[in-house]
Amino acid sequence: MSEQHETPGVLDPATETFVAHRNLLFTVAYEMLGSATDAEDVLQETWLRWSGVELDTVLDRRAFLVRITTRQALKRLRTLGRRKESYVGPWLPEPLLTTPDVAEDVELAASVSMAMLLVLETLAPTERAVFVLREVFAVDYDEIAQAVDKTPAAVRQIAHRARAHVAARKPRGTGSPAEHRAALQAFQAAVETGDLQGLLDILAPDVVALSDGGGIKHALPRPVVGADEVARLLAVGWWKRGAERTVEPVQVNGGPGLLIRIGGEIDGVLAVRVENGYVTGAYHVRNPEKLSSVTREIAVSR
Repeated sequence: MSEQHETPGVLDPATETFVAHRNLLFTVAYEMLGSATDAEDVLQETWLRWSGVELDTVLDRRAFLVRITTRQALKRLRTLGRRKESYVGPWLPEPLLTTPDVAEDVELAASVSMAMLLVLETLAPTERAVFVLREVFAVDYDEIAQAVDKTPAAVRQIAHRARAHVAARKPRGTGSPAEHRAALQAFQAAVETGDLQGLLDILAPDVVALSDGGGIKHALPRPVVGADEVARLLAVGWWKRGAERTVEPVQVNGGPGLLIRIGGEIDGVLAVRVENGYVTGAYHVRNPEKLSSVTREIAVSR
């Protein structure tokens, strides 16, 4: 690698390029892994490899970085798959507190939503990588082929299969940010007061509630389906009520959500999926190992 002379306060070309694309690379890794912690580890691995590249030989630096990130994420995804086999209770993605602009990008918000990440979990690792790169980030087939070590023809077949799989399972339209805010306000008010009728008014008939305690915190042992069941669950106190508990509206994975604290300490995050003005999904993450990233907003991008 050629010697680089740095001017104080000025980034060298490799670092400047990496920083410029960091949010994109994090989003690629997160959508593949469903874990902010693992995505950050992948970025560290990507940087170590990128810092050793001879930049003069790279025609498209963004594509090259995406390729490195994809390969590292695929390796980690296969390891995570083995870990999940022994996971205690239902598994949910690690939640992110996202910046307000994410909700304005409907496609990006949908791609990082809890509901979509759960759908992506049903794909094989290579299918997930191909789908994310093609459908979310519009990477061309030739470049994806290099990232996943397949031929372009094989990648097209994988993309077609993954697209059909996701289309049969993906959530419906989500509505506008204004609809999300209104639904979250009504939902939060009903949850905080235990208002059964208020919950029945805002929950969709086929609403699904899931929670993830990782075997560390109390959580639902299985999904709860239907407005009546979910409303009763929330009305009697899905989590501890009392003067020590506070509920703060936040943006979680590009959509509405609640940050729950007990005694000032973060106890959980509840991501809320809203469709046509009604809550259709409630994803409650209590596993403390998945809450390290909800102390600050994280930027994601396409």
